[in-house]
Amino acid sequence: MDVNRETTKAFTMNPDIAIVNYRSHHQSDFERLNRQWIEKYFWMEPIDQEVLQNPESHILATGGHIFMAEFQNQVVGTVALKWVSNQQYEFTKMAVEEKFQGLKIGYTLAKEAIEFCRKQKVEQIILYSNTRLAPAIKLYQKLGFYEVPLDGPYKRSNIKMQLDLNLSPA
Repeated sequence: MDVNRETTKAFTMNPDIAIVNYRSHHQSDFERLNRQWIEKYFWMEPIDQEVLQNPESHILATGGHIFMAEFQNQVVGTVALKWVSNQQYEFTKMAVEEKFQGLKIGYTLAKEAIEFCRKQKVEQIILYSNTRLAPAIKLYQKLGFYEVPLDGPYKRSNIKMQLDLNLSPA
């Protein structure tokens, strides 16, 4: 199997959902999906423009990873892992197209990202969000993330969360 096209269905019972590794042809979907939720709830920050238009240089080239979710062969979701250090990734740019929410696509993406970090022997995942996104916060808590003191580069963030992989169940 081509590692660049590797798919998984390990975290979902829905055979119509596949998680694939990001390829350059996914850039427009990565941007579209993230732009939709950012513009619906907040505003585009300059860093958003940079990352969404150039994920290969801002995420992949610096040691990160991006997953894309397909539902019935249509790209409907994404999540990125931004490399922070050998022991830490930032969970970022997670989005699921609105009409496909409720199908556990976000959960499936998150579980795949967490498992990727475990395989990389990463000890911790952090994320920045906003409490206005209550369903997302609830999902993160369900996955084992907990709130830590806020810092970081994002103006719209009012919460920082962390997942300690060496403490959470496999």
